Amino acid sequence: MPSPTTTLRTSIPTHSNHTLTETDVAKVNEKNIPEPQGEVEPGRSRRTDGGSEHTTEDGDSEDVFWVDWEGPDDPDNPKNWSYRKKWAATLVVSSFTFISPVSSSMVAPATQQIAREFGITSTALIAMTTSVFVLGYGMSFPFLGPLSELYGRSRVLQCSNLFYLIWNLVCGFAQTKGQLIAFRFLAGLGGSAPLSVGGGVLGDVWHPEERGKAIAIYSLAPLLGPVIGPVCGGWIAERSTWRWVFWSTSMVDVLIQISGFFYLRETYAPYLLDKKAIQIRKSLDLEKATPRRVKTVYESKEDRSWQHIFRKALIRPFQLFAREPIVQILGIYMAFVYGVFYLFLTTMPAIFASVYHERVGIAGLHYIALGIGLTLSSQVNARFMDRIYIYLKNKNGGVGEPEFRLPPMIPGSILLPFGLLLAGWSADHKLHWIATDFGIGCVGAGMILVFQAMQTYVVDAFTLHAASALAAVSCLRSLAGFGFPLFASAMYNKLGYGKGDTILACLAIGLGCPAPFLLWKYGKRIRMSSKFIAG
Repeated sequence: MPSPTTTLRTSIPTHSNHTLTETDVAKVNEKNIPEPQGEVEPGRSRRTDGGSEHTTEDGDSEDVFWVDWEGPDDPDNPKNWSYRKKWAATLVVSSFTFISPVSSSMVAPATQQIAREFGITSTALIAMTTSVFVLGYGMSFPFLGPLSELYGRSRVLQCSNLFYLIWNLVCGFAQTKGQLIAFRFLAGLGGSAPLSVGGGVLGDVWHPEERGKAIAIYSLAPLLGPVIGPVCGGWIAERSTWRWVFWSTSMVDVLIQISGFFYLRETYAPYLLDKKAIQIRKSLDLEKATPRRVKTVYESKEDRSWQHIFRKALIRPFQLFAREPIVQILGIYMAFVYGVFYLFLTTMPAIFASVYHERVGIAGLHYIALGIGLTLSSQVNARFMDRIYIYLKNKNGGVGEPEFRLPPMIPGSILLPFGLLLAGWSADHKLHWIATDFGIGCVGAGMILVFQAMQTYVVDAFTLHAASALAAVSCLRSLAGFGFPLFASAMYNKLGYGKGDTILACLAIGLGCPAPFLLWKYGKRIRMSSKFIAG
């Protein structure tokens, strides 16, 4: 039988300006070892008795110096940051999440100008100049989430945003349609990071009962961005050249990149503790000290080489989508909602130009209706999301469950098809534009309720692997955001706006209405059988 090990945990300062001494080690050796303070990854071993014995997953034992947070109030733990620092990180991430989707749709009102300059006649190819950006999202989602779990959230976010900034700027210098589509795709590769990693940042810094307001702002950004973009893009295209659509967003992104450099600090707990462990290894003479190895509470006796970690992190989003029914249900529904969203973004200029005979700049103003629906619904939901969670938590004996995030999905799944029917048939019968705008606003309101509920549910359920789970869900939604606009023109030309939106509304009812009830009834049972979910 393996011999018991001495399991040690740092309870002494290990900040960057502190050097550990053998006296410090002696102090640690004299202490009873309390329960580790971090959230341990599901499937990893963890002591619960406060004793000194630790056996790794494969049954072997060894003397280990365990590195954890210095108690529940450790200021280095991102969950213990001040509210000012937490909100700074939240707003920076939300800004990253806002500017990239602005670029995704801002070009939509200028597509006819681009088509004339480059001689594009295919409606699918014209739509692709907008939606190929979202295809870049889908291609990079499976990689950026895992990379953030290996190299840290902040580094991946800022490097990816810089990559997006460069290629978005280059789009304004494109000389052929092939160059423009290629540059847009590359910009989308970098622009996806906030959408796949940002939710992980919020899960890192906010406690579950505080998380609702932060996610309400964060999840509004990627939907409000594509609404504001076309409003500005329409006037830019009418008064100037389509190239300024890209140059103007690049200038704004420079300011956001600078704010990220100053205010976005690393938040991922395993990465922070790994850095802490590296510092301890450098400071301790391990030959003389009692512990033979220094490990974090997130580690087990597995291969810790970066190649192994990256390979494991890289396949995790695919494992989550293949094995987790929760990810599959939310992924399919979110893909449909996101596809409808981008279908609206690319077809709205045509609706108001062909049906209501408006100029490009005026037609672009109707995106404001979508923005009003998104914003009002988001703000109402932000006020009640955490209250509902706390109420249900107290009713459940003080135990919070991710399923307590689902109630907003119910009105959202009703508003979405209602808005589709109203907008489609109002345009089809050429009713006053205010009726069409009201339907568009209802679509926006339903979308944001659904998005916020699903994103918060994923973050609460997959706390440690939130970035990978969001990557799995978001990959499919981005592919839908790319594909839906490609068939939109053909569908509406053949069926009309009323029948076309009726088909979408029926799909929204079939996919959306059962989802919150199924997850409410069976969600916990599914979570309990998962090795990826914190139970």
